[in-house]
Amino acid sequence: MSRKVALISGASRGIGAATAQSLFNAGWAVSLGMRQPVMPGWAETDTDRVHLFPYDATDKNAADNWAKAASGQFGQIDALIASAGIMIPKTPVEISDAEMTEMLEINVHAPRRLAAACWEALGASGRGRIILLASLSGKRVKSAMAGSYSMSKFAVVGLSHALRQAGFDQGIRCTAVCPGFVATDMAASISDRAPNTMTQPEDLARVMHMLIDLPNEASVAEFAVNCQLEERY
Repeated sequence: MSRKVALISGASRGIGAATAQSLFNAGWAVSLGMRQPVMPGWAETDTDRVHLFPYDATDKNAADNWAKAASGQFGQIDALIASAGIMIPKTPVEISDAEMTEMLEINVHAPRRLAAACWEALGASGRGRIILLASLSGKRVKSAMAGSYSMSKFAVVGLSHALRQAGFDQGIRCTAVCPGFVATDMAASISDRAPNTMTQPEDLARVMHMLIDLPNEASVAEFAVNCQLEERY
């Protein structure tokens, strides 16, 4: 069997970069979606296993173009990890139509387009995997300023369940990964918590790696990860 292949959006930094490195170190080939593609230092030992693509989540043609390019490079797609996303910290009352549209476009429509573009290849593998980076903000609304972001992430969780239903008979499994604060640039911009008290990107990468390695008979619909104590998570 040829090595497995994963497409990872938001691979330039943070959770996406950590996940890409984790899979690469485990022997996967990785296709990295980046706004400005740059070969990561950790990949220089075997660049044949790395494909770079200039991915813009707001470009409606980007998903199809990326899936075709990755399939052309590696001949298959076994996993999709959609980690690209943005947060606009405004209440649903304050946010403008344009800002809400932008957040829904990047956080919801872009991963849906990616899943559709990779669907045939994921089904052909018999155990295709989709990981959508949602958030605990997709499970509860923590604060007023997180309200609009939560709306988009609730939609991501719903998308994950919809994809799981659509692909189950083909062996496609989809999981919504829902972290709280992760030590990334996004978290630093909205929280004064010390980075060492947040979930680390490398630990979240370990979670995603575990989820895509599980057999079809161990399907996980949602996976919540938190760095702080809450009543439900």
